[in-house]
Amino acid sequence: MSYSAVIPEQEVPVNKSFRYLTLITLVASLGGFLFGFDMAVISGVLPLVQKQFALTAAQEGWFVSSALLGCMAGVAFSGELADRHGRKKMLYLSAILFLLSALGCAVLPSLSWIIAARFMGGVGIGVASNVVPLYISEIAPARHRGRLVTYYQLALTFGILIAYLTNAMLLHYSLKYQGTGASFLPVFLTSEVWRSMFAVGVIPALLFLIGLFLVPESPRWLIQQGRGVEGDAILARLNTRQEAIQHTATPVQAGAAPEGSFYKELFSPGMRKALLIGILLPLFSQFSGINAIIYYGPTILSNAGASLSNSLISQVIFGVANMLFTLIAIWKVDSLGRRTLYLIGTAGATIALFLTGICFYTGATTGMVVLVCVMMFLACFAFSIGPLKFVVAGEIFPGRIRGRAMAISIMTMWVADTIVGQLTPILLKQIGTGATFWFFAGCCLVAFGVVWKLLPETKGKSLEQIEHTWQH
Repeated sequence: MSYSAVIPEQEVPVNKSFRYLTLITLVASLGGFLFGFDMAVISGVLPLVQKQFALTAAQEGWFVSSALLGCMAGVAFSGELADRHGRKKMLYLSAILFLLSALGCAVLPSLSWIIAARFMGGVGIGVASNVVPLYISEIAPARHRGRLVTYYQLALTFGILIAYLTNAMLLHYSLKYQGTGASFLPVFLTSEVWRSMFAVGVIPALLFLIGLFLVPESPRWLIQQGRGVEGDAILARLNTRQEAIQHTATPVQAGAAPEGSFYKELFSPGMRKALLIGILLPLFSQFSGINAIIYYGPTILSNAGASLSNSLISQVIFGVANMLFTLIAIWKVDSLGRRTLYLIGTAGATIALFLTGICFYTGATTGMVVLVCVMMFLACFAFSIGPLKFVVAGEIFPGRIRGRAMAISIMTMWVADTIVGQLTPILLKQIGTGATFWFFAGCCLVAFGVVWKLLPETKGKSLEQIEHTWQH
């Protein structure tokens, strides 16, 4: 049931443990970077592929949605395998799938094979979206856990931004040399520049794969498997001696969950509230209206007088804003706490969406007011609704079933993303833009009430202390 931690007589130097923890977080967060890059690169690729292969509407939809289907498949099996075989092996699988997908999309000749490579990349995204925040939450000391898991979301937004920037630069380069007779340039930099857009992903995928050789397995997973000496040694290296001693006050329960006990444990009276939170937070993150904002982003900026020359530039502006506002979460998540930050964010998002709806309903979309409302929503989403679903989901489930339980949470996010993607155009057409923003404002208001009622504060607590709270 418990173990005796191997705590060195001398305290682990803070600088040394911090450097090691920073290395682990940077490597693991590359999974988030690849997640963001792979999902965003399609915005620049799609028009070029559609033109080259003369895609029908059905083929275009399949080209885009193949990655989403891969995501769902990756999440579906990653939780079970992560609990059985470890977090690190699943990270290796994710890195390899990313690498093969980027190479395949860059060099495969036929559309069918490119779509297959997209599906493979989607599986890698699904695995990473579940296992990376799970791994970081189990590695991180309690006092830094919220901040370190949020780095995953920051890396995700940075991946989106880099995809937008490289798409724009490669397209500009291609247009500059097309028709100039520059035969020394390869075809993937001119007439098939979309292959270069995909190929950029090879670089971070290789860094991710190589970096994984430098990081350890999750110490908590090792202890769950009865390998307490290995797990204790890693925990001691990651924490100061004081933190390691505090960790032993609530010992980890050793042993994997018995076959067939997963659902029994997850639906037990002590865990139903945690399960409800784990499902509702990712659901609310997709029904917050972020897709509607991104959908109308270029139009909003243009009407606000930003004088944008094309949609890629507007995407870059929104990408920068999303990334910068995520820094607020990194700054405050471990001091203000998850609950407080989420309440502030959902309240602010509700107000921002309500005001944005008024702007569209009254036709006041040509001034700076609507731009301020949109930026206010992006700020609230980026420091609360967006990243905290990963932070909370990585904390609230028992260690023995954490991988599979978190997979349910992340699967909810992907299913909700699909539903909202289909629902938003219908709402815009049937009830209008203003009412659509009011609908999403109502969803954020419900999220505020749910968090107020259900979400406990978990800042500063070890994962074992949180688990003990649910059980008692």
